[in-house]
This record gives sequence, C-alpha cells and structure tokens, in this order.
Amino acid sequence: METKRTGFNTHVEPHPTELCEAGTLNSNDLSIKELRAAIPSYCFEPSLFWSFFYLFRDLTYSAILLFTLRYCLSLQQVEQSSFLYYGLVCSYGLAQGVVWTGLWVIAHDAGHSGFSKSPILNDTVGFTLHSFLLAPYFSWKSSHRRHHIYANNIEKDLNYVPPQRHEYARKIGVALEKLDEVGEDAPAVLFVRIILQQFIGWNWYILSNITTPDTAVVKKGLSVWRYSHFDPWGGMFRDSEVSAILLSDIGCLATIAGLYSLYRYLDSFALVFWIYIVPWCIVNHFIVMITFLHHTHPDVPKYTAENWTFLRGATATIDRDFGIIGTHFFHHISSDHVTHHLFSSIPHYYSRTASKAIVPLLGSHYHGRGTFTYNDLKTSFRDCQWVEEDADKDARLGIGDGNERKKQALWYRKGISPPPEYHQRKSPLL
Repeated sequence: METKRTGFNTHVEPHPTELCEAGTLNSNDLSIKELRAAIPSYCFEPSLFWSFFYLFRDLTYSAILLFTLRYCLSLQQVEQSSFLYYGLVCSYGLAQGVVWTGLWVIAHDAGHSGFSKSPILNDTVGFTLHSFLLAPYFSWKSSHRRHHIYANNIEKDLNYVPPQRHEYARKIGVALEKLDEVGEDAPAVLFVRIILQQFIGWNWYILSNITTPDTAVVKKGLSVWRYSHFDPWGGMFRDSEVSAILLSDIGCLATIAGLYSLYRYLDSFALVFWIYIVPWCIVNHFIVMITFLHHTHPDVPKYTAENWTFLRGATATIDRDFGIIGTHFFHHISSDHVTHHLFSSIPHYYSRTASKAIVPLLGSHYHGRGTFTYNDLKTSFRDCQWVEEDADKDARLGIGDGNERKKQALWYRKGISPPPEYHQRKSPLL
C-alpha cells in the first residue's frame, strides 16, 4: 500500500505499481512492469525547467490575449460597430478558453505529481490554477485519483459510469423484453442533449456527482445534496480530507471575490462576462468533451468488479487527435490519454515519447485512435446509452472464449437518451 497525501491529509489506497508487483495486473501475457520498462526512465522524472516553461508560456498567451482585447476595445472602429465588437469579444473568449484549458491541464498534471518532485510545489501550482478556474483542486484531486485507480470499473469508477440493461430500462420506462426494440434520439433531441451536457456537465458533476454509482462513494445513503465536491463532510470524502476540501472551497470563493472586485473596478458586468465567464465556459466545455469522448465509445469496454483489472480498466479508453490544439495548447491530454491512464505521473511533455514506446506492445488492449469533433459526440451519445455483455466482442478483444460464451466485459448499446441525471444514482432526495 502507498500513503498518498491529498492536501493537508493522508490516506492509504492501493497504487497500480503495487498491484502489478503483487501479480494482479497481468492479462494476456502483458504487465504494467513490462510496459514501464519499455519507457525511457527520464519520462518519469518531472523537469522544473520544462514544467515552468509551459506554465509561463500559457500565462504569456493569456496575457497577450487580454491586453489585445483591452487595446482593441479602445479603438473607435470597435466602439462604433456592434459587428466588430461582438466578433472581437467572441474570438477572445474562444481563444482564451483554449489557453485556459491548457492551464487546467497543467494543474491536472500537478495533481498527479507530474509538475515537480515536490508535493508542496505541485499542490501550490495546481491549487492556484484550478482555483482561478473555479475548480475545487483538492476535492477533485481526490475523486480523480480514485477514477484513475478504478477506471472503467462500473462499481468503483466515478466518471461516466453507464447503466446496465435493467437500470436503463427503468430509466426510460420500457420493459426489459422490449429494450431491443427501442430506437434512437431524433437529431434535434440529440443536439439538445449534447448542448446540455457540454454547457453544464462539468458544473453539475462537481455540484452533485452525476454519473457516479452509489458503490463508488466513501459514505453511502446520504441525500443527493451531500455528494458535492464542495461539501467537506459529505459522502465523497473521508474525515481526514475535511481540511483539504475546505481549502478548495476557500480557493474558489477567493476567485469569486476577485471577480466581484473586478466588476466593481470596471463597473461593467458585460466586461466581466466577456473577460472571464465566456472563456471559463469554454474551458468547462473542453474538459467535459475530453473526458466524455475518451471514456465513451462503442468499441471501448467497461468491466464488472469480478472481471476488472487495472490494466484492462486503464486501457479501456481511446486516444483522440485534435490537431495543434490538442498537442500544443492541450498538452497532449487528448492524443496520449491511454498512456496517461497507465502512468499518470508522466509529465505531458514526455507523454508522446512514452506512447511511442508502449502502444506497439499493447496489442488488443489498445482500442485505437479517434478524432475530436461534434460527429464524435453524436456517435458516443447515440451508440453509448447502456452496457451489457457481448461474448463476440470479448472474443475479438481476446479477453473471453466466444465458443463457451464466457462473457468478461460490458459493451455499449444504442438507445434513446433517458431523462437528464441531476444527482448521484440511487441517493435519496432527503
């Protein structure tokens, strides 16, 4: 067991490398130890030079965009033209949102000890950046660590855990025997559901822990209002984590206070809206899209607790290419996601090297590469509503015996969208 510090507290959880050394990660003659040995050793050593280089580079991009906005807003042509004004502020919001997503990823790296060897420096950088983006650093670090440990385990994972046949049938109000006759959403309905997820998905997850099964939380049986990432004494966290969660809340409150001060200084809510709120919404959109598309695909399996191993769970994701935005601005978080799940402490600037070393060794454990477009969102929404066993897919993946119908994985099925989730599953209203 490894003792991990989360802010001001200490708790004990299994670490993937320990599970490997205990012999529980081997599957189909492949082990985490073998994969780790294939990666150059320097990839596991964060470089302060490169970590601060990318941090300052992104901060410089952000400052340039802000000063450019300020200068352009003072131009007479912009002041007199609504077309130029809204074109300018919308372009700024999108560009700044892309840059701030990169800062979000750097903070995420810090939470995985990928910024430096110093836990204090990692938490200082991560806390500062995430608090600025209204993301509760220590509470999300805690839940995100559990996501990495138990990725794609439908009983213990915390992100995008799909319902199985009986639960999905109950959600949409269809008898089990009629489930195979269910169609799919109309394009307009699909569009609205995608927009709803992308617009409020991140905030609603942080506030109410949606898409998480009740078997994955620390404290069970609490009301739906007690599974927020902002609740230090809620069901998401151990008692030893209270001080760290409180600090996360204070960080976000400090940002809100700063925004209020900015509003008083500028005497314009519209400027605060365009300067901060729009880019912040773009960040949330990209974080939801990245997480959803990496873990939701018709050819990516989920696992029951009995059939789950760390290797299976960590590789049950898909890399996605997003051009220069994904590599330069998003620091490879989308293009090398499989590597990140296997070895989350590898800094982003070494992830490409690590991927080139291990992807050829993964064989059937590697589920391929995809793209990062609206069509991909449509595919994942339409074809990934619930999961069940499929021996034929197991056989193609090499994890089961199709002749004996030995079913070891759960695979996505099509269907209509159930009513939007607004709280953690099975938690009572009161």
